[in-house]
Amino acid sequence: MPELPEITALATFLDARLSGSRITDALLPSKFALKISAVPFESLIARTVESVGRQGKFIIVRIAPDGLPEAGNPGPLFLVVNFAKAGWLTFSDTQPGEDAPSPDGYFAARFGFENDDRGYQVILADTGTWKGLTIFIVKDPTEVKGIAELGPEPLDPAFGIDEFSKLFTHRQQVKGLLKDQKLIAGIGNAYSDEILHAAKLSPVVAASSLDQEALRLLYTTMKDILSGAVQEFTSLHPGELKAAKKSSMRVHGRTGEPCPICSDTIREVAFVGTSLQYCPTCQTDGEVLVKRGSREVA
Repeated sequence: MPELPEITALATFLDARLSGSRITDALLPSKFALKISAVPFESLIARTVESVGRQGKFIIVRIAPDGLPEAGNPGPLFLVVNFAKAGWLTFSDTQPGEDAPSPDGYFAARFGFENDDRGYQVILADTGTWKGLTIFIVKDPTEVKGIAELGPEPLDPAFGIDEFSKLFTHRQQVKGLLKDQKLIAGIGNAYSDEILHAAKLSPVVAASSLDQEALRLLYTTMKDILSGAVQEFTSLHPGELKAAKKSSMRVHGRTGEPCPICSDTIREVAFVGTSLQYCPTCQTDGEVLVKRGSREVA
């Protein structure tokens, strides 16, 4: 699933190219992906993109009014995209109908843009078995439940160690806490593995058991890992981001490989539909984790 670093890089890339552009095409092959629509989907055509940003794991495209605002709502519209587990986009310097890369998987939507006589095409697609990519057209991003419920952004300067420490008050496992979007926005399965490995913490330790020294180390590590990844990815094309993320991982997705820190074998605990990776030497004092209802993979 795309997480904060690559979604931030994607938003930066799109904002640089699409801000000020006119939407020339909006195609929705199936209404399955469109969950909320404040206006007819095709009415986006001829409107202007004001900016592209991010909240949590959501891409948010701010679209200017069309000159005939709806009664009582002269403000902009927001096109919100949640890629879910297996969604992504294909970006090309072409207009729809011209030669462009064909996306893999389920074709959710296509958009054309024109900016300073340059054309762009964006195709949203989902390669997963369960099609989770969702699109919303709303008058306020908080109309999307997942955005309204987001916790603080981990790289927000206002999110300090005191605010971070207040989250660690119950026995929820620390990996689950880091992934909980209602507590901290933007961290998923991959970066929670990476953060915990770098902080030398077990993924299954109870959050409430961490002392202030461990919390401060976890907080600093979280900031360093995420900000470093954002910096590394920001100049990349959307087509390069998935491979860049995969190659940057030290433990996530590397079951059976040697740990880059201690050379122990990276282990995996697999659950239904997901898994976690960790290093026993670095994180669990050599203990091999096996959880009820799961299987351990060497």
